[in-house]
Amino acid sequence: MRKLRFGIVGTGGIAHRFAEAVKNVPGAELTAVASRKQETADKFGDEFSVPYRFGSYEEMASSDKIDCAYIAVPHSLHKDCSVLMLNGRKHVICEKPMAVNSAEAEEMFAAAKKNGCFLMEAMWGSLVPGTIKLIELIENGIIGEVRGVEGKFCYAFDEDEMDHHALKPENGGGSLLDVGVYALHFSKWYLGEEAEEILAQSDHYNGTDAHTNILIKYKNGAMASLSSATLLRKPNEGYIYGTKGYIHANRFYAPQEIEINPSDGAKETIKTPYAGNGFEEQIAHMCECINAGLTSSPVNTPENTLFIMKQMDYIRKLTGVIYPQDKV
Repeated sequence: MRKLRFGIVGTGGIAHRFAEAVKNVPGAELTAVASRKQETADKFGDEFSVPYRFGSYEEMASSDKIDCAYIAVPHSLHKDCSVLMLNGRKHVICEKPMAVNSAEAEEMFAAAKKNGCFLMEAMWGSLVPGTIKLIELIENGIIGEVRGVEGKFCYAFDEDEMDHHALKPENGGGSLLDVGVYALHFSKWYLGEEAEEILAQSDHYNGTDAHTNILIKYKNGAMASLSSATLLRKPNEGYIYGTKGYIHANRFYAPQEIEINPSDGAKETIKTPYAGNGFEEQIAHMCECINAGLTSSPVNTPENTLFIMKQMDYIRKLTGVIYPQDKV
């Protein structure tokens, strides 16, 4: 299998996590980093021994030093940076959410198709061993028919972090896009797409949703209760309820431990550790897909990404969160 050369667009915390993970994937190597400032790219490059450092995203897009680009900038820049790299004939893995809205995501997939490049949303949780095992257990009927799902992903910025881009509407900020996206994927994995009704309420901060609760009723009567927050701490955990018991998972969207509670038996706990920090699996998956000649993932499909993006568009309409990028 051909080893693929990755470049990272952005130098924040999530970029550091990706850089650490690339080291553990035999089919990948980190060869470049791009930032809006040369000194920032150089600092990141020194930390991770990256040979090529670019002081602009355009320089990386036109470079022959990478095959793939990982987009690790704020949400509002996902579309432009991804399209820039795709037009430079680079394969792209873009941090979640893929874009600020579904229209932007559709533009990105169109650019990938035009250039014959691979594009995937970095929904890493769908590719870790815990999710794969959990889907297998559910499909094998370990708790019977799934009738309910609960998922909470909530955190709170500290007082000295209130200028963070995740709290600004111009950056696509708010809890729904930042972490609620995980809960929506979680619900879709186990209850499907046949939603009959979606209800949602948000507490707002600076034009973003600081705390959002979502209730989804499905056509078969099953329901999902989901919660996200950027200014409120809750236990980050998930439950899947079936007719023959329930399953509990901490970090529900990418569990390393699955607790099975059958109605007619003893509790069982299954350990499902990551290969490293949780990002290795998605990098390896991308490499396998590209080497197989694919332009999209059979797991994190464009259809899955667009489905969740459109759900978030609808939920934001319900809760009154509008971004400058939204077309009125």
